Amino acid sequence: MTDLNLEIVTPFGQTYSEKVKSCTVPGALGKFQVLKDHASMLSLVNVGLIKIVEDSGKIRNLSTSGGFCEIDKNEIQIIVESAEFSDTIDVKRAKDAKERAEKRLQSKTTEIDEERAKLALVRALNRLKIAQLR
Repeated sequence: MTDLNLEIVTPFGQTYSEKVKSCTVPGALGKFQVLKDHASMLSLVNVGLIKIVEDSGKIRNLSTSGGFCEIDKNEIQIIVESAEFSDTIDVKRAKDAKERAEKRLQSKTTEIDEERAKLALVRALNRLKIAQLR
């Protein structure tokens, strides 16, 4: 049993709050793993996979679209725009979002915000990839 507490929060509320063995986060400078007694730090979180190893040994995978992570005194707080467990991702919805983003990028009209469409595509592809980790 460890004394490493993980809390993941989105604008919709608390997504996860448990004691864990480790947590791997897609940081702005690359992914990093947090174990008990990790140094205090603050990091941006990129679109990607948050991998949690629970005290029981069970592995949980979450898709995230980015935010912040703070580590201090065996407390991990991750505040992100979204966090979905791999087994709850709506694959059809993610495929539809991917197709919409691809169509926007192909249209090349001036009304399309190209950066926003690219980010939507990256998020949809990430959700589809993590959904396969069920």
